[in-house]
Amino acid sequence: MKKRSSADIDQAVVNVWKRELGQLSTRNFAHRFAASEDLVSRLEIHKKLEKHDGCVNTLSFNAGGDILVSGSDDLRVILWDWETGRIKLSFRSGHANNVFQANFMPFSDDRTIITCAADGEIRQAQILEGGEVKTILLGKHEESQAHKLAIEPGSAHIFYSCGEDGVVQHFDLRTRSATELFTCLCVDDLKGYRPCVPLNAIAIDPRNPNLFAVGGMDKFAQLYDIRKYKWDGSSDFGQPACYFCPQHLIGNEDTGITGLSFSDQSELLVSYGDEFIYLFTQSMGLRNPPFPSSSFMVSMGSDTSKVEPGSIASSSSMDLDGKNAPQVYMGHRNCETVKGVSFFGPRCEYVTSGSDCGRIFIWKKRGGELIRVMEADKDVVNCTEPHPHTMALASSGIEYDIKIWTPKAIERATLPTNIGQLLMANRIDWFGMSDNNDDNDDDSDIDGDYDDYSDNGGVCDEDDDKFLGSYDEC
Repeated sequence: MKKRSSADIDQAVVNVWKRELGQLSTRNFAHRFAASEDLVSRLEIHKKLEKHDGCVNTLSFNAGGDILVSGSDDLRVILWDWETGRIKLSFRSGHANNVFQANFMPFSDDRTIITCAADGEIRQAQILEGGEVKTILLGKHEESQAHKLAIEPGSAHIFYSCGEDGVVQHFDLRTRSATELFTCLCVDDLKGYRPCVPLNAIAIDPRNPNLFAVGGMDKFAQLYDIRKYKWDGSSDFGQPACYFCPQHLIGNEDTGITGLSFSDQSELLVSYGDEFIYLFTQSMGLRNPPFPSSSFMVSMGSDTSKVEPGSIASSSSMDLDGKNAPQVYMGHRNCETVKGVSFFGPRCEYVTSGSDCGRIFIWKKRGGELIRVMEADKDVVNCTEPHPHTMALASSGIEYDIKIWTPKAIERATLPTNIGQLLMANRIDWFGMSDNNDDNDDDSDIDGDYDDYSDNGGVCDEDDDKFLGSYDEC
């Protein structure tokens, strides 16, 4: 088992010394302390919040960090004092099916909550004096589930929604109006089998709120710029500013995106079902939609009329030497449900995700090293929600409770002694689900595949000549 390096301990001492000499500002010292791996290693369950009577699908803290809001299959929304475990308010959401997302609107004194659900509806819950709650229907994804909402940073009124109909909607609470921006289309669906991409996730860049990304049952995360939209409807806004996808997944029809998250540095975290988690910088964006290379063209035969003009990206290499490849995070299993993914730490120093195995995985953002595997549930963990100011974490999933994790353990935890077996089990289950239990995938193949990623420092390295495209900065 890997021990904590003396360099980490020495650096902590150096930081204290620099602070005493005035060489390190109070702000930077606080950030470095708050992001300490020592705190991550001391995370343990602080409270179990038990009231929901169904799977808990969504968790979100208010801006102050003292209230946690949750939504569930039981159609209820609950506001918690998470430190004490006390319920501050519980109300019926107004939805007719599972609540998928619930968020506080900024600058509303924690009295305005927006929700979306499996009934396709987008609703506003207004908390009145005395604790009475009034819910209002704002919009709907017709005959579709509405999976996620994204609030414009710094805005008390603007947010977006996405759903399985592939539609992205824009909402303004001042007018209580919904504007359908576009329907997300498949990038490489040459035969037109799929009219749209069923969307699972949407996220807004906190450093540039004009940019937002969407992802769903397709391998590409698509980035849009709201400034290109003309509100009189005269523009075709459906063309993304750029696309993000690991090179080896281009042309793969068996995976899709379940979660997206932007860091404070505008990095895009993308979680794939039946696959891994990847971190993209904006320099990795594809300006033009990629297209499979000559091997794919041969499989199509000589009928190039099937190819739309302009659909083939430039023939320059997609940084096949791996220098511009996305960071990869692996070891968890994401096959059974739509899981989110989150950054963790005051400056997004870590990446965290739930897993089908009932555990929470935490990696270092830089380098992709797996540093914590925490047993959370006996069933699937879908949500890991970081506290906005401290190294605390909330988690939930198929089980009906919510777990609050804080760094209060006396002893530092290490990776489980059976970590190799655990990761192997997740990989075996992943191969079994993605390949329909193909007997050709033996343990040696799985072990070798994991080692290939680990030896490469968490960077995906794939066959050079499968695909052509152009990685240009967005």
